[in-house]
Amino acid sequence: MNVISINGFNFYYQKSGSGKPVILVHGNGEDHTIFQTEIEQLVSAGYCVYAPDSRGHGETGVNNPPVTAFHYADMADDIYQLIKALNLEKPAYYGHSDGGIIGLLLELRHPDTLSVMAVSGTNLSPEGLDETFVTECRKMYEKFPEPLTALMLNEPNIEPQELENIHIPVLITVGEYDLIKKQETKTIAEHLKNAKLIIVENADHGSYVVDSEIMGELLIQFLT
Repeated sequence: MNVISINGFNFYYQKSGSGKPVILVHGNGEDHTIFQTEIEQLVSAGYCVYAPDSRGHGETGVNNPPVTAFHYADMADDIYQLIKALNLEKPAYYGHSDGGIIGLLLELRHPDTLSVMAVSGTNLSPEGLDETFVTECRKMYEKFPEPLTALMLNEPNIEPQELENIHIPVLITVGEYDLIKKQETKTIAEHLKNAKLIIVENADHGSYVVDSEIMGELLIQFLT
């Protein structure tokens, strides 16, 4: 793991391979290790992969003071500053779940920072999540008021029309049985000007991403 100081945090990231840069950003409560299969695939395909642990997650979470409140805008700025600090020129980006939200906000706040972007299981607001999942999160928060749970219950708040300001190619993937509402994913695809939507059959929110070669193959096809 490499470490770099950004926005008052020591950010830990894995760098693998050589070639065109690709950034992979994990979801809520995860860390970069969910992408080990994708990292191996991308490195074999000739890419240089940067996989950070977000603020409050993984090694970044362990080696910094606890985060008392999370906001997707802050996390998007973390990745933007990481790109600048590492002197990456228009890297490709892939974000799973919260990582997808972070990617959308990054490109909205800093247009044309990325060359292309892929997002999986991504929502624009808490209303885009399955009601049963939200109910479980609320129950969990009542018992254990964790900041990461509060983040999912209160954010993001992206208006669909805002996505029309993103001009780079975007690959959108979602599992057939995802916890993201189908209409939410369709709305994202409809408002992005250069989007491709793939619904992964017989998959849930993360089954085609974690310990699976499916997402890596989709990424390589998209990036080629």
